[in-house]
Amino acid sequence: MPEDLMKGFKKFLLGFRWAGEGLVYALKTQRNMQVHAAASLLALSLSLWLNLLPLEWAVLFLTLGLVLSLELLNTALEASLNHLAPEIHPQVKIAKDVAAGAVLAASIAAVAVGLCLWGPKLLNVLRH
Repeated sequence: MPEDLMKGFKKFLLGFRWAGEGLVYALKTQRNMQVHAAASLLALSLSLWLNLLPLEWAVLFLTLGLVLSLELLNTALEASLNHLAPEIHPQVKIAKDVAAGAVLAASIAAVAVGLCLWGPKLLNVLRH
């Protein structure tokens, strides 16, 4: 394997390590990320119990991925803004609030997805 290709591949693999470090950091330090991760585990457990269909699993994974990804982006934005502008600034507040609003919007949508996926199945379980 050519040396340049090998260096590129090593850097590519390091990217996974750094991404993993970011994920671990967020899980260890961010309360909202912990809440979203716990909710995701509950959603996955409920979905296993209700025997979701493959397409339903795909919708669930996309929804959970969206919420968790937005929470990670929110954490990155907050860390960057806290470093660049440690003093309180109205524009920084707007940026932080809008990023948090994106997470909230995705979370509300995730609840709606959950109701669509699990509602009929839970009603069926309750009837029998």
